[in-house]
Amino acid sequence: MTMSKEMTNDARTINDAMELVKEFCEERDWDQFHNPKDLAIGMATESAELLELFRFRTNEQCMEMVSDPSRSEDIKDELADVFYFVLRFAQMNGIDLYEVLSQKIDKNRKRYPIDKSKGSNRKYDEF
Repeated sequence: MTMSKEMTNDARTINDAMELVKEFCEERDWDQFHNPKDLAIGMATESAELLELFRFRTNEQCMEMVSDPSRSEDIKDELADVFYFVLRFAQMNGIDLYEVLSQKIDKNRKRYPIDKSKGSNRKYDEF
């Protein structure tokens, strides 16, 4: 997999990110508010806020927004909010994100065999 020039993820891990979120929340005594329902609502709400930034924009306008440092700040903030809730949900519920992602990719390899899905945006039940 190739990464874009701007992508500079380093050796920090998902566990490092989860620990960062955990410490932030525990310092504020927020565990009491972070049940599965409310964390799932947080994921959906923040995802909708990210989506709203692109509403009524052409593909070209969206790409301009992402590549313009001054305009991409809101996008980055909303993406971080989504990531925060995903990490917190996993941390609070003992979910290994790498493991569940790996399992889902294995399922999708079966649903989307290369010979049928390469270059296609059809859903697996449309093959």
